[in-house]
Amino acid sequence: MIYLRIKRFFDFLLALFALIVLSPLFLVIIILIKLDSKGPVLFKQKRVGIHKTHFYILKLRTMSIDTPNDVPTHQLKNPQQYITRVGKVLRKTSLDELPQIFNILAGQMSIIGPRPALWNQYDLIAERDKYGANDVRPGLSGWAQINGRDALEIVDKAWFDGEYVQKVGFRMDVKCFFKTIFNVLNHDGVVEGGTGCD
Repeated sequence: MIYLRIKRFFDFLLALFALIVLSPLFLVIIILIKLDSKGPVLFKQKRVGIHKTHFYILKLRTMSIDTPNDVPTHQLKNPQQYITRVGKVLRKTSLDELPQIFNILAGQMSIIGPRPALWNQYDLIAERDKYGANDVRPGLSGWAQINGRDALEIVDKAWFDGEYVQKVGFRMDVKCFFKTIFNVLNHDGVVEGGTGCD
C-alpha cells in the first residue's frame, strides 16, 4: 500500500522534529526522575511489533525498580504502590511515552497504529490476529486509544485495532493524532490497573 510507505517517511520527519523541539522538556524530566527515585531514567520492555516480531519499547521510568517486569499494570495486585511521585504525573499526562520517539525513528513503531502488546499478552495478540492488526506497525497512539484506552476490554481493544487496519489512511491518522492530543490534555481513558497495554 502506497500510503504506508509515505506514512513511514512522515513518521520519521515528525519524530525527528519532535525530538528537537522536546529536548529541553526531556532534560527537565530526566532530572526530576533522578531526584525522585533510584534507578535508570529509561525503562525498556519487550513488546510485539509488526508481523509479531519483538522489539524493546522505551519509556521514561514511572515505577520503582522493584516492580515485577513483563507484567501488565492491570495484573499487578496494587499498581499504585509501585508508581513514583514523578511517575504519577508522567503517566497521567502520557509524558512517559516520549522516548518512543526513538522507536519511531528506528522504524519499530509509527506515530499512529495499534499500541504494541507485551510479548506475553497472548490473549490480546490472538484477538488482534483475527483482524490483521498484528500486521501493521504499532503506534504511539491509535484508534483504540482514543476510544477508551485502558478502560477497554481485550476483545474491544482488538476490535478497534482491526477497524483501524481496515480504514488506515491519511484521514484516519490525522483524526487519531488530534483526538489523542485532546484526550491527553483531558486525561481521558487513563485507568491505573485497567486492561490497557500501555
